[in-house]
Amino acid sequence: MSFHSPLGQLRPIAVLVAVVAACAAPLAHAVEPFVLKDIRIEGLQRTDPGTVFAALPFRIGDTYTDEKAATALRALFTTGLFSDVRIEIEDQTAVLIVAERPVISRVNFAGMKEFESEQMLKSLKDAGIGEGLPFDKALVDRAEQEIKRQYLTRSLYGAEVVTTITPIERNRVNVTFTMTEGDAARIREIRIIGSSAFSESTLLGQFELTTPGWLTWYTKSDRYSRVKLNGDLEKLRAYYVNRGYLEFTVESTQVTISPDKQDISVAISIREGQRYTVTGVRLEGEFLGREDAFRQMVRVQPGEPYRGEDVSETQRLFSELYGLYGYAFARVDARPEIDRASGQVVVVLNASPQRRVYVRRVEVSGNTRTRDEVIRREFRQLESAWYDGARIKLSRDRVDRLGYFSEVTVETREVQGIPDQVDLVFVVKEKPTGNLLIGAGFSSSESLSLTASVKQDNVFGSGNYLGVELNTSKSSRSFVFSTSEPYFTVDGVSRSIDLYYRTSRPLNSLGDKYQISTPGAAIRFGVPFSDFDTVFLGVGWERTQIGATAGIPNSYFLYRQEFGPSSTAWPLTLGWSRDARDSALVPTSGRYQRVNLDFSLLGDVRYLRTNVQVQQYIPFGSQFSLGLNAEVGWGKGLGSRPYPLFKNFYGGGLGSVRVFEQSSLGVIDPTGAFIGGARRLNANAEFYVPVPGSGNDKTLRVFAFADAGNVWSESEPIEAGSLRASVGLGLTWLSPVGPLKLSWGTPVKYQSNDRIQKFQFQIGTAF
Repeated sequence: MSFHSPLGQLRPIAVLVAVVAACAAPLAHAVEPFVLKDIRIEGLQRTDPGTVFAALPFRIGDTYTDEKAATALRALFTTGLFSDVRIEIEDQTAVLIVAERPVISRVNFAGMKEFESEQMLKSLKDAGIGEGLPFDKALVDRAEQEIKRQYLTRSLYGAEVVTTITPIERNRVNVTFTMTEGDAARIREIRIIGSSAFSESTLLGQFELTTPGWLTWYTKSDRYSRVKLNGDLEKLRAYYVNRGYLEFTVESTQVTISPDKQDISVAISIREGQRYTVTGVRLEGEFLGREDAFRQMVRVQPGEPYRGEDVSETQRLFSELYGLYGYAFARVDARPEIDRASGQVVVVLNASPQRRVYVRRVEVSGNTRTRDEVIRREFRQLESAWYDGARIKLSRDRVDRLGYFSEVTVETREVQGIPDQVDLVFVVKEKPTGNLLIGAGFSSSESLSLTASVKQDNVFGSGNYLGVELNTSKSSRSFVFSTSEPYFTVDGVSRSIDLYYRTSRPLNSLGDKYQISTPGAAIRFGVPFSDFDTVFLGVGWERTQIGATAGIPNSYFLYRQEFGPSSTAWPLTLGWSRDARDSALVPTSGRYQRVNLDFSLLGDVRYLRTNVQVQQYIPFGSQFSLGLNAEVGWGKGLGSRPYPLFKNFYGGGLGSVRVFEQSSLGVIDPTGAFIGGARRLNANAEFYVPVPGSGNDKTLRVFAFADAGNVWSESEPIEAGSLRASVGLGLTWLSPVGPLKLSWGTPVKYQSNDRIQKFQFQIGTAF
């Protein structure tokens, strides 16, 4: 809520009073001009005397006149600090007698539920009504009317606001606004009159405003709002124009409210006009000698009904293509040439590239924590270079993929007086980068399993990563310390270091004493080969100890008997990743790919372990998107050694096949323990939609999912009949402590001995 500044409203009243006083004074107490010997002020309680002296047009030693007295009265009233001001003359001394306005001690609200008190207090203080400010009855009355108007915007037409002024000691007052809000008026009926091409229910389906329904208590879409109605009328017009009705108009809207102010009816009268079919597209203007390239961008199809969306998309693509050649201010106008007799239209696209510009400066705004250099090193549009729309978009996407910001936008500003230069401003909105990961699951064997980690993706705003992970479940415990420096060198070579100690016990193992412990360390370097591609190289050391034989799974017992209780490995890492998503946190388009090879040729363990993952995001309009994920893991022993069991892949749970208990898929040991397998396959699909009532907020979405996959041993054949599959619904939220994902589903392909866990959640996971 906002109010106008009180000064402009107060000045006419103060000046009027001052003028009357000043005009009356010469008539009743006119004095001859004289030289002032002294100036005295009486009646001040809180106001600083300097404020009064600063407003006076005379000083000691000046000649005092009635005109100067009138000017002084006007100036003092204009300050708004005084309710009365008089000037008396005593022996060549001007005595200013003032009566200060009361000061507001407190502002209280009673019965207010629709608005937050803090928000209301701030708005009132901006309007001159707040603790410590002078009391002005006119401002308070105006605020009361403004509060009533704000209630009307929430469909609370029966709301009443009563103001109570309570004087207290030391010339102070308390201001209390008492609200009787009542019930919100509901839209009981919305009618569209004049529609024949489409059913009324189809057209009303485009509206944000609705009649009461089962979810309107949350969305509040059944509350009338003029702003929302105007938006719905624009959607209605777009719906018709996108189906060929170029001359569609809204002739009138009528909103009526019942006598008890509880029910609202909306009637919309429209004229559809006739439907037009596109017969051709004509390009006019300057196309830089690349008319064929521009024609390939045309989305308007001759022979199809006129679609406003296709025309707008073509204009956007033309502007982007001009931007690739340095023309930041290209104009692309669309003009339909209508033939009403035949119902046909020719779309004329008139383009003017204007002037070619280059970028003078690239600025960063909004980064309160992250250092400028962390953002600037992601830029691909350079200063003093030609404006390049593709490089600017790439720069924006790279900054967004850092994951440090909830919003990244680019503003283009013309340089005053220099028509061929622009400044770019990357405006970022910081988000918390210290993530607390908490995961939990429920099962019959482990009533509650927990994982936790503390991570800082942007330590001290440097762009470096520091993390400590802790897993406390019965079957798998670990402590991992990790650090990563994405710009270890100025060329963008990254360095990551991991120190870890892991202990695990295959799920459903017998006894509590048995466990596998693995201390280790690794260092990796990432070398960027393009703006999207990075190659990783690394080396590590780890020692795996298979513990006591009490309760040990049979497979591990045989491995321990043949190769001993401890094994040392020096794994080498070779990997590649390509990230072309539009965002790392809430991607809606683009692809992510990675290949990772781990192999050990030295030490007691010899093996090759491969993991391949591909993610694809496909947008459907501005609100919906489809996410696809496929992941394949494959392991093999080298030489005469078998593939080590403690390097097995695991499946089930979030990040794999949901609904099945975490790590429960794969090979089952004769003792009943789940020991994973040397091969893994995951396939996931998620269709995202915004939460009803949240608009186009991509940080809070619901999704439907379908998962399939399993884990197999090195000797087992991979067959479709052995796959597990599940479907369900979920919620994803970019919370202050990290990405939160909830899922609830049911298995559609399973076996009787599978462990089912219908509800699962995790903070800090993707698929």
